Amino acid sequence: MAIRFRVWGEYALFTRPEMKTERVSYDVMTPSAARGICDAIFWHPGLRWRVDRIIVCKPIQFTNIRRNEVKAVISGRNAKTVMERGKGELYIATPNEIQQRAAMLLKNVEYIIEAHFDMTEAAAPSDNPGKFQDIMTRRIEKGQFYHQPCMGCREFPAHFAPCTEKTACPDELRGERDFGYMLYDMDYTDPEEIRPLFFRAKLRDGVLIVPDRNSGEVIG
Repeated sequence: MAIRFRVWGEYALFTRPEMKTERVSYDVMTPSAARGICDAIFWHPGLRWRVDRIIVCKPIQFTNIRRNEVKAVISGRNAKTVMERGKGELYIATPNEIQQRAAMLLKNVEYIIEAHFDMTEAAAPSDNPGKFQDIMTRRIEKGQFYHQPCMGCREFPAHFAPCTEKTACPDELRGERDFGYMLYDMDYTDPEEIRPLFFRAKLRDGVLIVPDRNSGEVIG
C-alpha cells in the first residue's frame, strides 16, 4: 500500500561513497535515505519499506562547511581484549583525535517521498496492510517517530508532514538530468558480505523514479 508525505530540512548530506576523506553530497536524496526516514517514523519487523519516487520541491543548492570530526574508532579486537582481561582503556580521547574536515552539503531542501511496503514473514497473524497503513498515516499526521529522522546525517534533522496536493516543478529542474550512478541501498542478505547496490539516477521534471530492487536497473 502506498504512502506519500513531505520532508524538509535546513541542510542535508547524502554522502557519495566514492568520496573517502571529505564528504560530498549527492544532488538529491538517495532511496536509502528516504527508506531510513520511513523506518524512523514507523518501523515494524512485519513490513519492509520500498521507495517508489522522490520528488524534489526546491532548486538544488550546495554549500560548504568545515566540521570537527573524530578520526579514530575503537576496534573490535581491543574491545574483546578489555572484556577478557577485565581492565584496560576502552575510550577515545576526543581532544587527541579531533580532525577538521570539509563537507559539501545541500541547503534548504524539500522532498516528497512516495513509498509502499511489503509484508514480511515476521508479520504476526493479526498484522495486515490496512493496519500498517493506518498507523503510518496517523504517525505522519501527529509528527510521531521512533527516532529523529535525518537528512542523511544525524546532525541534520528532517521535518515531515502529510502531503496530498500536487507540487509544481521548480523551473530550474524542468527537463532531464542524469546524475550517474547513485547508491540505491545496502544488501544485507549475506551478513558476511554486505554489498552496496547502485542504479542510474535520472531526474525528470524534478522527479526521481526509483527502480524495483529486482529489476535489471539495480546493480551491485
